[in-house]
Amino acid sequence: MLEPGDKAPAFTLPDQDGNPVSLADLKGAPAVVYFYPRASTPGCTTQACGVRDHLPDYEKAGARVVGISPDPVDKVKKFHDEEGLGFTLLADEDHAVCELYGTWVEKSMYGKKYWGAQRATFILDASGKVVHVIPKVSPKKHDEQVLEALAAT
Repeated sequence: MLEPGDKAPAFTLPDQDGNPVSLADLKGAPAVVYFYPRASTPGCTTQACGVRDHLPDYEKAGARVVGISPDPVDKVKKFHDEEGLGFTLLADEDHAVCELYGTWVEKSMYGKKYWGAQRATFILDASGKVVHVIPKVSPKKHDEQVLEALAAT
């Protein structure tokens, strides 16, 4: 997993509308790049709606927020629209960006092992350098932790 001081790996992924979004598009301001396991699941919905509800706080901090999951664009679009999210979600269907950031991990549920995206948040400075990492972030505490880290940078 990336650590503070690392340069965030470049990427280009389709957003909820199928339009390409690159890491370069986020430069020039702090960015919050968060990875979530699967759209429309309870924890991911709690986390995304928390970001939605705190968007004025993120804007006040000058930060742009993007969420990334290994879901296909149509599933990301449905999630984005159903929850009225006012920020960008990206579809990393082949999980290549998850792998670059170190969030594609082996998981275990009910004794079955499988690979999936680990919930993690990366705060980048205006140049694209990682300044803070929150691994295995709690969906309910996500915004509090991120906004506190943004205030400290």
